[in-house]
Amino acid sequence: MSSDVLVHVTRGDMVECVHRGSIAVVDSTGKLLYGLGEPGMYSYLRSSAKPIQAVPAVESGAADHFDLTDKELALFCASHNGEEKHTSAVMGILKKLGLDESDLDCGAHMPMYPPASKALIQSKEKATSRHCNCSGKHAGMLAYALYRGYQKEGYVKQEHPVQKTALKEIAYFADMPEEAVATGVDGCGVVVFGMPIYNMALSYARLADTEQFTKEKTHAVNRITGAMMNYPEMVAGTKRLCSELMAKTNNKLFAKSGAEGVYTVGIPARKMGIAVKIDDGANRGIGPVVIEVLKQLEILDAEELENLQDLHWVSQKNHRKDVVGEVKPVFKLDTMGGLK
Repeated sequence: MSSDVLVHVTRGDMVECVHRGSIAVVDSTGKLLYGLGEPGMYSYLRSSAKPIQAVPAVESGAADHFDLTDKELALFCASHNGEEKHTSAVMGILKKLGLDESDLDCGAHMPMYPPASKALIQSKEKATSRHCNCSGKHAGMLAYALYRGYQKEGYVKQEHPVQKTALKEIAYFADMPEEAVATGVDGCGVVVFGMPIYNMALSYARLADTEQFTKEKTHAVNRITGAMMNYPEMVAGTKRLCSELMAKTNNKLFAKSGAEGVYTVGIPARKMGIAVKIDDGANRGIGPVVIEVLKQLEILDAEELENLQDLHWVSQKNHRKDVVGEVKPVFKLDTMGGLK
């Protein structure tokens, strides 16, 4: 198989650009319900791995030991905007751990949310590790390391017990041998995990169906996904797809973006996971594709679709703010084939 055209970018009556990609929709038993494009193609999960990377910190008892709230747990799963609500929460977690910002080894970048970035520039302060979109994940890893008695130094390294545990969890949820999971280095310095798009969707289907787990893992997964759905603003932030999607769908789903055109969704009521990969890594195609999948699967009702319309069929505007085209999905789930 090859990837399929998922999105048209139009200008006037002409299709000016297309985005190709693949989609997998899988249930928790491993059945591929739909598989457009190349669901067997390997790609990195990137930040879509974060809810799974958060599991050890909850399942081990670390989250309870440090009295971490569900709002803070949502930040463990975040690729956040660097808004004040995010950075202050990161600092609050570190305070509970008895650590400071220098213990975060995620690097630094300017806030992803333009007004937050502008405010930082106007304050004449430099971006620090708390502004990194992965700082919540790193705080969660430090919580797990401290609780287990591991050295906090080098917690990002592949040989560190924190990263070995993360690999074990990723392989478990993806139903893959550890040696079959590809590894590399993520943008924030920790290990990143590669797998077929099918297994990404399966991972989220298993997150959405906790009946098969131990009591401890069931509690951990339900608490993590519940935190994401109840505090969606912490998972991404203002005007971001993850936050908008979860906030406007009444706890029907949990969703997490990954870099380079990866996106994953879990649907608890249907015990189903969805994974999308846009070949060229373009973010602009993600919203239209994900919302269209949810529409065709009849996950969203009419009101929810209306509330998400601006992310589903996206207007293209010029510098004068004239609407000159659109970014729109162009696939049909009923044409999907199986995994080959």
